[in-house]
Amino acid sequence: MALQNGYSINSSPLDESGEATPLLKKEVVDVDDSVPPQCCSARCNLAIMMFFGFSVVYGLRVNLSVAMVAMVNGTNSQPSLNSSGGHECPVSSHGYDNGSQTPDQPDGIPQYSWDSSTQGMLLGAFFFGYLVTQIPGGYLAGHFGGSIFLGGGVLGTAALTLLTPLAAQLGPYWLFGLRALEGFGEGVTFPAMMAMWACWAPPLERSRLMTLSGSGANFGAFVALPLTGFICHSLGWPAVFYMCGVAGCIWAVFWFILVSDQPGTHPRISTREKYYIINSIGKEGGGHGWSVPLLPMMLSVPLWAIIVSQMCANWGYYTLLTSLPTYMDTVLHFDLQQNAFLSALPFLGGWAFSVISGVVADSLLEKELLSVTAVRKIFTITGLLLPAAFLVAVGYSGCNGVLAVTFLTLSTTVGGTSAAGIFINQIDIAPRYAGVLLGITNTFGTIPGVVAPIVTGYLTKDQSLAGWRSVFCLSAGISAGGALIYTLFGTGKVQKWALVEEDQEQAETERDRLITT
Repeated sequence: MALQNGYSINSSPLDESGEATPLLKKEVVDVDDSVPPQCCSARCNLAIMMFFGFSVVYGLRVNLSVAMVAMVNGTNSQPSLNSSGGHECPVSSHGYDNGSQTPDQPDGIPQYSWDSSTQGMLLGAFFFGYLVTQIPGGYLAGHFGGSIFLGGGVLGTAALTLLTPLAAQLGPYWLFGLRALEGFGEGVTFPAMMAMWACWAPPLERSRLMTLSGSGANFGAFVALPLTGFICHSLGWPAVFYMCGVAGCIWAVFWFILVSDQPGTHPRISTREKYYIINSIGKEGGGHGWSVPLLPMMLSVPLWAIIVSQMCANWGYYTLLTSLPTYMDTVLHFDLQQNAFLSALPFLGGWAFSVISGVVADSLLEKELLSVTAVRKIFTITGLLLPAAFLVAVGYSGCNGVLAVTFLTLSTTVGGTSAAGIFINQIDIAPRYAGVLLGITNTFGTIPGVVAPIVTGYLTKDQSLAGWRSVFCLSAGISAGGALIYTLFGTGKVQKWALVEEDQEQAETERDRLITT
C-alpha cells in the first residue's frame, strides 16, 4: 500500500509532535481498489479461528470454578450453621441452602472436603504454570511463527484436562500440579496470537481483528460457565473435564489444517489480499529473529504503563472469573444451575462490548478523528474506571441478588471496552516485537490470577457480606489505579527501539530537520 512519501503504513517518520502517525496517512491509491473485503478473507477466517480457540481456552480455564461447587462436600467445607457468616442472606428465596447440603450428583460421583483456602489455592494453581511460559512463548512465536504454539498450547491443555478427575481422586496436591501444568501449556497462546497478528493485521484493522479474536475469551467464559453447571447437574462433574478436553482436541485439528503463520505462506489466500496485508504492514511486521532489544524494553516507560495497568485490570477480571461462582453459591445461595448461568451473564456483555470497541476504535482512526494514543487511553479509562464504580456498588448490594447480578454484569460489560485499549497496545508501540511484549505484559498480568483467588479465600473465610465487600472494593481500587497510571504514561507511539535500522535513521534525520527549522 504505497503512500505519498513512499513509506508503508508502519514505517513513516516522526511528525512534529514526536508521535509516529502511520495509521493516519492518506493513500494515493483508491481505497476500494486497494483494500480487499474482510468478509470471507483469510485474515477474517484467522480471527474467527482464534475466536473459537480462545473460547475453548477459557472453557478449559474456568470449568473448575463451577465444577468446584459440585466437587466439594459442602457439609464439611462451608461454615457451620452456628457461625456468624455464610447465612446473613436468606436462603428461602432461592430454595437452596448450601450450608447444609451440596448440589446433587449422580450416584458414584466422588466429592471432597476442601476448605475455602484449599479451594482458593486450587483455583489459582492454573496461573502458577501460566506465568512461566508467557515470555518464552512470545519470543519463540516471534521467531518460529505463532501457529504451532497457539495450536500446541490449546492441544496440550485439552489433553491434560482429561486427567482432572483422576488427579482430584489422588488428592489436592495432584490436582494443583495438573492445573499448573495446564497453565504452563496455555501460557503460550496469547503471545502467539499477538505474534501472528504482527504479520497478519493491517494497521487500520488491528483493533477489530484483535478484539474479535480475543473476545473469544469472554464468549468462552459465557458459554462454559452455564454449560458446566448443566453438565455437573446432569452427568456429574467429571463429565465437564472430559467434554472440555475433547472440544479442545477437535479445535486443534482444524487449526493445524486451516491456519498459516504468514500471508505469504497461506495456500488459500488471494493474491490481492496477500499483497494488501504485506504492503500495509511494511517492514515493521513479521518475525524478529533471535535478537530482541531487551534492555530498552525493560527501560521503556510506555511498556511499564501497559504492564501496571494490565495487572490492575486483571485483578478484578480474575477475581470474578475464579470466585464469582463461590459468591453466588455461599452468599446469594443460588442453586448450581442458576449459579452457573448468572456467573456467566457478565461475560456475555464483556464479549459484546469488546467486539464493538474494536470496530469503533478502528473507525476513529480511519476517519482521523483521534490519534492512536488518544484512542487507546479513552478505551482504557472507560474499561477500568466505570467497572470499578460498579464493583463498589456490588459490595454494597447486600443480599439483593438482582442488584448484585446487575452491577456485576454492568462492570464486566463496560470492562470489555479495554480490549481496544491496553490489551492491544503492545502492537502499537512495537509491532515487530508484539509477541514478546505481550508475553512480558501477560506474565505480570497473570500475577493477579495467582494472588487474587488466595486473597479472596482469606478475606471470605466466614463467607460474610463484609468479607465479600472487601473483595469487591479492593478490586475496584486496584482497577482505578491502573486507569490513572495508563492515563499519565501510556502512548500509542512506535518506540524508537522497535524501529528497524532504516527507520531509525529516517526518524533521526526527520527530527534533526525539525530542530534546525
